[in-house]
Amino acid sequence: MNTPELYRVPSSPPLAAPACARTSTDGKLGHSEEEVARMADKVPLVDYLVLADEPHLVANECTNCGARYFNRRNACAACEGADFRKVTVPTQGEVRAFSIVSFAAPGIPVPFVAAVVDCDGTSVRSNLVNVDPDPEHVQLGMKVRLTTFPLGADSEGTEAVGFGFEPLEATRV
Repeated sequence: MNTPELYRVPSSPPLAAPACARTSTDGKLGHSEEEVARMADKVPLVDYLVLADEPHLVANECTNCGARYFNRRNACAACEGADFRKVTVPTQGEVRAFSIVSFAAPGIPVPFVAAVVDCDGTSVRSNLVNVDPDPEHVQLGMKVRLTTFPLGADSEGTEAVGFGFEPLEATRV
């Protein structure tokens, strides 16, 4: 299986893009020097999320057949190869499957959108964020991009950061 765990953003009021996903003053995705300094107090929720100048995902790719996995592997499920290299996963993709989740465990706000996003051949399971969770706003083939958001902070101020995908055309700044 080459997909990560599902992560979601509370769906209370419409979400603005978090500071770590906003564009800089010159219109490019990235961070100011001040934001980069603040990121030292941030930790990704999963080890394959990289919080660099431009947040991205990193997969383990089988050097024999090219299959990609987000979690550690001793052997490739596709070809049984044992050698892997780290590869950067594209930050833009297309929704290949989705489900609008209306019932969840107690304490988890619903509805939210769970999706499979194809990032140039790498399947990523994630939640769609910054979009209304209804069929009028979420469609197969929809173009999306990776975004990050704060999940909470510990008593020392270290903030956990999660990821999701947001629609390209409805991106908020």
